[in-house]
Formats: sequence, structure tokens, C-alpha cells
Amino acid sequence: MTRHRQQFAKESESDAVRFLKKRGYKILEQNYRNRIGEIDIIAKDKNTIVFVEVKARKSRYYGDAKWAVNSRKQRKISMVALYYLKATKQTQAKARFDVVTIHEEKEEPQIEIIKNAFELAYG
Repeated sequence: MTRHRQQFAKESESDAVRFLKKRGYKILEQNYRNRIGEIDIIAKDKNTIVFVEVKARKSRYYGDAKWAVNSRKQRKISMVALYYLKATKQTQAKARFDVVTIHEEKEEPQIEIIKNAFELAYG
């Protein structure tokens, strides 16, 4: 990933964090990594642990960002989430997967949240 793309990704995740905080989410982790993979944001929305994938695009040339979380990515996020829940002894907690999409527009990024974007996917 180029330096410019890394900077764009970092800024997009910061935008997503601000967006989520304004909606009452409490941020628990950012860029959580384990041996399986990474989750962009882990947050709490009331009594639910939310695993958030952030997808950002500078244009819609390659399609809408919300379609970028394919079944392979969902499986990977699910496995990392299960590992997190086990490691933090929260396997009985309510949890869900949200996707935050960001499209760079002329002046202000257009941010959308898709709650319960997908179900636990593994296997």
C-alpha cells in the first residue's frame, strides 16, 4: 500500500471513529490485530459489542464501498472477532458486525453505517 493510500485509510478510520462516537458508540479498540487478522474498530453500542469494518473510496469508479466486504472478508472478520471474544472472556456477550462506508465527495465525506451488515461467518 502506498504512503498516500495508507494516509487515506488512516484518515477514513478516524472519520469513522468520530462518526460512531457521535452516535453513542464507545470505542474499545482500533486496529485490533491477532495472529488471524485485523478488525478496524471494536466498539460498544449500549450492551452490544460491535465489530466494525471501515471501507472507504475516493470515487465510485470501482463500485460502492459497501460491496467490498465479501464472504471471504466476512469469514476473516468473524474468526478475528471470535478470537477477541475468547481472549477477553466475553463469549456470552451480544455481538454484531457493522460496516461503515465512506465516500470522498467534493467537500465532506459521505459516511453511512450498515448495522448487522452480516452474520457470523466461519468454516
